[in-house]
Amino acid sequence: MEFIGYVSAVLIGLILGLIGGGGSILTVPVLVYLFHIHPALGTAYSLFIVGSTSLIGVVSKFKQQEVDFQTALVFGLPSLLSVFITRKWVLPLIPDQIHITESLVLEKSTAMMVFFSLLMLFSAFRMMRPKSQDASVSGVQNQSYFPLIGQGLIVGVLTGFVGVGGGFLIVPALVMFRKSPMKIAIGTSLLIISVNSLVGFTGDLMTQGSKMDWSFLGLITMLSIAGILFGGQLAKRLETDFLRKGFAWFVLLMGLFILMKEVIF
Repeated sequence: MEFIGYVSAVLIGLILGLIGGGGSILTVPVLVYLFHIHPALGTAYSLFIVGSTSLIGVVSKFKQQEVDFQTALVFGLPSLLSVFITRKWVLPLIPDQIHITESLVLEKSTAMMVFFSLLMLFSAFRMMRPKSQDASVSGVQNQSYFPLIGQGLIVGVLTGFVGVGGGFLIVPALVMFRKSPMKIAIGTSLLIISVNSLVGFTGDLMTQGSKMDWSFLGLITMLSIAGILFGGQLAKRLETDFLRKGFAWFVLLMGLFILMKEVIF
């Protein structure tokens, strides 16, 4: 199973390089189910892996002039604030056992994975939507920043709670509300993901730093970086819409598997 986990680490970076998001949503399931890491620590690891990988990926996008720094700032600042607050103060406040009713008690780790699976299902259905609905390209950008600010706050909370970069939400938001071309949306998404994830990880250093296996974390991160470098080259040659839909089905099946495993089995 660990071998599959190492291959999956490369896949995480590969998908990030191809479509600017989505790969990070695999990180927590890979860490939890293949490497048997506790979900709370797994989300912390995920933030570092995704953040570092996206940071490397954005360098090549910057060289190709595919990063909109103004939009990244407007979207990223609210997101940055909410991810730090969520990781530093909100998540530690959630008890290890959540009492739904007197007879129904939900473990914190189970609640995190159930929420994560629902997020995966939402992501899958979002990516399955026709390209015309999610990724219309316009030569003139929409100057209204208020929808982006709201989206930034939401993505920050999700990033903080389940340790995902949020690219599957960022890219559609930039395309729909900012009218960014798809390539610009992907490059800008990687920049926002990298900053959000690494800032969120700093909160975990204060609370879980002593539990972290840095050699393992470094290895997984390097494999993911190799994936994003390869994915960035592939993105120049392959049809990303086809890849996005194929990955959407993969995320859908994995989300259903996690939901059934946590709720039924």
